[in-house]
Amino acid sequence: MPNLSQRMAETVKRLDSQSLANSKYYKGGFEPKMTRREASLILGVSPTASKGKVKEQFKKVMGVNHPDRGGSPYIAAKINEAKDLLEK
Repeated sequence: MPNLSQRMAETVKRLDSQSLANSKYYKGGFEPKMTRREASLILGVSPTASKGKVKEQFKKVMGVNHPDRGGSPYIAAKINEAKDLLEK
């Protein structure tokens, strides 16, 4: 087993963190100013979704994450911000 942990440590050192940073996959977290892309990821809709689809998804997502039902007030605020941005 010590050999395995040593090889793992060497492999981790060789990983190029810059190539991971430029990955095409969403890394999570929130941007300082919300973008349409981030808002669409939060609500699970296309950035060009109709207002009706945005409203429908907002109700689903907020129903699960509402602070009165044990959800985070911060997450609820981000969900509201996403809805407002996409309904413009």
